[in-house]
Amino acid sequence: MTKLFVLMATFAATVPAANWLIGHIGTECIPNGPCIIPVGFDLTAPSGVLVIGAAMVLRDVVHEAGGAKAAILAIAIGALLSWFLAPPALVIASVAAFALAELADLAVYAPLRQKGLGVAVLASGIAGAVIDSAVFLWLAFGSLTFIEGQILGKAWMSIAAFAFMAIRNKTAQVQP
Repeated sequence: MTKLFVLMATFAATVPAANWLIGHIGTECIPNGPCIIPVGFDLTAPSGVLVIGAAMVLRDVVHEAGGAKAAILAIAIGALLSWFLAPPALVIASVAAFALAELADLAVYAPLRQKGLGVAVLASGIAGAVIDSAVFLWLAFGSLTFIEGQILGKAWMSIAAFAFMAIRNKTAQVQP
């Protein structure tokens, strides 16, 4: 139970952290818009993108450890914490985006889980990134201007998690 609690708390902390970053830290802060960072290939995204990419991976890990109910509870806790750290528009946008992305994630993650955790996390992370990005950007800023950068930034975290899991599994198989 302690491992699940730590995972849920870590995930829940990513939501307000990302919302705070979007309003305060970036290579450029756009008036009445987000602070942005470069994510590669001349693309930029709101500065919380890498944290949300990590959150999507953590959400899968929470789902793995405690099921869908634990993941939904962690989202709710993160939303509540965000309410105290971010403007209401960001909170509403992030909660709506996470809720819809969670449904997409579950639809992709559950059937692919039997093919391996890494594959399930990578595929569901990319599916979730597309939905989360579109919903969040539209609701928070009324524009899809940064959608390519949002998707790429989140995909980087899914790819990193996939690589980590593949290396960990290969290392575990080699050791006696």
